[in-house]
Amino acid sequence: MSSLIQLETAPDLVERVWRVLLDAICEGSLAPGARIMQEDVAAQLAVSRQPVLQALRLLKKDGFVLDAPGRGVLVAPLDVVQIERIYQVRSTLDALAARLAAEQRYKLPSEIIQQGREALKSAQIKPMLEADARFHGAIYEASGNPLIAQSAQLHWAHIRRAMGAVLQVSSIRASIWDEHEAIARTIAAGQAERAETLMREHGQEAGRNLARLLSQALGSVPA
Repeated sequence: MSSLIQLETAPDLVERVWRVLLDAICEGSLAPGARIMQEDVAAQLAVSRQPVLQALRLLKKDGFVLDAPGRGVLVAPLDVVQIERIYQVRSTLDALAARLAAEQRYKLPSEIIQQGREALKSAQIKPMLEADARFHGAIYEASGNPLIAQSAQLHWAHIRRAMGAVLQVSSIRASIWDEHEAIARTIAAGQAERAETLMREHGQEAGRNLARLLSQALGSVPA
């Protein structure tokens, strides 16, 4: 067997650096327009510059950072049009997942709804985002089609970032977990067509609401 080129950086270290930076961008501690310097990140995380460089390349590929004049990169601005387009795709994927899960009469664990309601009451951003991800993730898994979750995952970080920005200045729709519970009931009852319709409407309304609030939030930020 011919020898392979030795890898310079362990992939798991690159992923860890990428995750730290992505979390900071999504949660707002690295705001749009903030400059990220490779050497600063390496020093703060006590890693070499190589995994930071690879992590920044991944973030650039996915549209979270942009090339900047001079040194470093800049955190990309939030894009309302992009979020609207993402929700067009997500609502379709979610509707398909709900239909397939209903065909299996999947029963969503009651603690997922309960945790979601508790997170909503807490008004803490991270638990609310995690609860929403658990709800949709459970239905993706129950659909039996792994491509749904894989496709949705491509866009989740952008949705999470937009939701985080909105939740810093506004509140999530109070009805969201009532809608989730109604969807879960139709899935458990095997009402595939109804589940598909409710999930699509839920996604479309969530997209419109998020785009509206994000526009307001961006408009409130001085130029």
